Amino acid sequence: MMLLGKFIQPVLSLKKLSTPGAHRHFWGWLNAVFNKVDYERIQAVGPDRAASEWLLRCGALVRFQGYDKWQHDYNGLPTGPLGKYKIQAIDATESCIMYRGFDYLDGLKHVEEIKLSNCIYIQDECLQRISETESLQKSLLRLMIISCGNVTDKGIIALHKLTNLEYLFLSDLPGIREKETTVQILKKSMPSLELELDLE
Repeated sequence: MMLLGKFIQPVLSLKKLSTPGAHRHFWGWLNAVFNKVDYERIQAVGPDRAASEWLLRCGALVRFQGYDKWQHDYNGLPTGPLGKYKIQAIDATESCIMYRGFDYLDGLKHVEEIKLSNCIYIQDECLQRISETESLQKSLLRLMIISCGNVTDKGIIALHKLTNLEYLFLSDLPGIREKETTVQILKKSMPSLELELDLE
């Protein structure tokens, strides 16, 4: 982390980064770096550990199966036998997770709950990727999508592939323009789904 600090300090002092646009571009670049998938790491430590590191690096929280406490400190991730800690819940509130990192979700077989709130990089492709992830199709029971401005009807409709989903909460999603149609499609394809909306 020391190395990262040494790298960032001189870059931020550049005159070009004094403009708001350049500053945003820099953080966008850094967030993209945090989301780059390290497939060798997944092979070395397993999908749950690698995904935990990705999520915490991007500012999200994870909760492991059998534990009540949320993990929020990257350096505080528990150590132990590989495969011991399985992700059961993800809270990505105000995190920088983005589509390019979603390969980390492959192989997570115990995730029951995901909360996406105020995630500026979450878009329809991310929801499609969640719905097409075979392990999540089986395990995911609860999904909350709140204040994600890039999500549209297309992304919400894609969730119909999550056949075991029991609860879906949608709130403050200005990109949803055909609310009634979208809700009807979900209810038809997922009749047992409890759908809670706050989209006014």
